[in-house]
Amino acid sequence: MAQKSINKRVLILTTAYLPQVGGSELAIKNITDRLPGIVFDLITSRPSKNIPEYEKIGNVNVYRVGNSLSMFSFLLPKNFFPIAVFFKSIQLIRKHGPYDIVHAYQASQAAGGGWLLKWIYPQPRFFVTVQEGKDLSRQPRLMKFFRYLIFQKVDKVTVISNYLAQYVRFQNPRVSVSVIPNGVDLDKFRHMPNSDENTVITVSRLVAKNGVGDLIKAMAILKRDISDAKLIIVGSGPLEKELRRLIKDLDLEERVILAGSQSPDNVAGYLAKAKVFVRPSLSEGLGNAFLEAMAVGLPVIGTAVGGIPDFLKDGQTGLFCSVGDPHDLAEKIKLLLTDRELRTKIIDNGRKLVADKYDWNIIAWKFREIYGYA
Repeated sequence: MAQKSINKRVLILTTAYLPQVGGSELAIKNITDRLPGIVFDLITSRPSKNIPEYEKIGNVNVYRVGNSLSMFSFLLPKNFFPIAVFFKSIQLIRKHGPYDIVHAYQASQAAGGGWLLKWIYPQPRFFVTVQEGKDLSRQPRLMKFFRYLIFQKVDKVTVISNYLAQYVRFQNPRVSVSVIPNGVDLDKFRHMPNSDENTVITVSRLVAKNGVGDLIKAMAILKRDISDAKLIIVGSGPLEKELRRLIKDLDLEERVILAGSQSPDNVAGYLAKAKVFVRPSLSEGLGNAFLEAMAVGLPVIGTAVGGIPDFLKDGQTGLFCSVGDPHDLAEKIKLLLTDRELRTKIIDNGRKLVADKYDWNIIAWKFREIYGYA
């Protein structure tokens, strides 16, 4: 008797997707590219009428919702987006047949559409992946309640760090939670020789939680002991003007380079120009930029917040600095710039950790397993 074929159809729901670039967007692209044999349909927002309503990106059929209402950014996607996702999902189910899995990225608006769909079509398993980098304890009450409702309806939650696993289990102690971190494309982020120059780098969106202001202040302190120390900041964001003023006020215009946003391919090249990677985060879901720096062969400095302790072991795979303390951060940077033996040990340990645990090929296989397609 012929075996019944496995239904390999997955519907992904996400508030944003390519060409917008963020942690979730890159995770979806890297995972789906490595899972041939599965049909992936994806519903997301349409932030601009210049972006097509449908296109194929890699292994994913991308459907964007919003249409003429997309110009009303104060309404879409935040308020009406879950409803738009819900109706588009029903349309796709009626056209192509049922999905085996509905997988929402982030317990936010897109997952709200999945929550609505679960009431009408309870058979597909409902998965949610949580990748939040914000301090979840400070989220608005309405958002907390919204997340609570979603976590009561899911069949499976994946999170990128143990910190986020604790948060989800607090919301629903009965839900099944798996820690599956984001990964690194080791073909793009290959080991490169460290720069001989005393150059520090951060790859960070310019928002308060990433502590870039603390890093700039630390560079002002560091220049007293290491006169040729420089900083490259890769990234953009709402704090750019404020940070430019800080750089000018601290007389660091010759020492700090604001490189702006860069593609992943260019980021690897910038990392190769540096000797130490730093991100003094105030909160962090995991911190993929750390892992990419470790893959390239940079020693890293971070704070013991969120998911960072999952991979950063002080003195072994990196150094911890105190949160919001530019003086302590300056001391840690100085240590890695001047102690070759410590720097070499951290580089070797970090590269091995990334290769053993954070390769996207390993991560994608874990998703194949939880989907039940292994």
